[in-house]
Amino acid sequence: MRIVVVHNAVSAESAPDEQDVLVQTDAVSEALRSLGHEVTTLPCSLDLATIKRRLESLEPDLVFNLVESLGGHGRLIHLFPALLDTLGLPYTGSKTEIIWMTSHKVMAKRHMRSAGIPTPEWVGPYPQDLASALSPNPPSSADGSAQSWIIKSLWEHASVGLESDSIVNKAPGKDFHRELSKHAPRLGGACFAEEYIHGREFNLSILAGPSGPQVLPPAEIVFEGYDTSRPLIVGYRAKWKDDSYEYHHTPRRFDFDSEDEVLLTTLKNMALRSWQVFGLRGYARVDFRVDDTGQLWILEINTNPCISPDAGFAAAVDAAGMDSTQAVDRIIQDGMMHPFPHTIAAFPPN
Repeated sequence: MRIVVVHNAVSAESAPDEQDVLVQTDAVSEALRSLGHEVTTLPCSLDLATIKRRLESLEPDLVFNLVESLGGHGRLIHLFPALLDTLGLPYTGSKTEIIWMTSHKVMAKRHMRSAGIPTPEWVGPYPQDLASALSPNPPSSADGSAQSWIIKSLWEHASVGLESDSIVNKAPGKDFHRELSKHAPRLGGACFAEEYIHGREFNLSILAGPSGPQVLPPAEIVFEGYDTSRPLIVGYRAKWKDDSYEYHHTPRRFDFDSEDEVLLTTLKNMALRSWQVFGLRGYARVDFRVDDTGQLWILEINTNPCISPDAGFAAAVDAAGMDSTQAVDRIIQDGMMHPFPHTIAAFPPN
């Protein structure tokens, strides 16, 4: 096939998380060429008229969508697949509506809640009237003491702005709006607070296949050497700052004891249910927390997650006994099988 790999435009001044899309582009292009496809790569900016003309002139059979932001804003991620929908071009990964919903983390949490999928309580988003932004049953301690919250970006991915000082300890009230406003500038201008779940962290990757979605081997993030002064979070430093303590002390593991067998099965089933409830396509990753009582919570649904060779998705592919070329082939085959927009399930399947 004639395949165009489109990624968000980056510059030499772009942050490491943005620069990583070039690594993904090279890896995907190499895999596609090894499969015998004709490959062209294109950067995409906010100048959608230009990318539209380029695509029309190239007449691709398929677009491999690696656009993670536009103009440096994750909240615009859905604009490029929306353009592909209007052009009638098949493309890889999840479709416009699903990308838009899952990128807005509070909207995704509301959809999870309506489908009976466990997700931590939240306050926000900011900026918005706080009274109308509270989740249905925000937690409150019986003695009125402070609770632990983690303040996250509403739209941005790659743990942008997420560090140890993102944890705040206070009860939600009128002054919580002020707390969110203080963190918002480094979080893309919009944020929310999520109940901090102390416990284990798991990532489950899912890959489309000829027999349906396959949940790849679960990965656990191990917080090595973390004492009480460090919250158990995978922040920006852990992902992108290779000279940091966090980067070198948060490895992932795929080997588990037999006592985790029931938990791992439950995680796989919940990841698959998330795929079905959200109408995901191609490939995805679901991030979990398991608290000290064994209760699991879904933190985020990641459509089109990072597929760089050193990323978690690639590690899960390897743990499943596949290579990156096989995974890329599955992704493009799924893109050709589901070429048209797919609406989010109004009612979750049984």
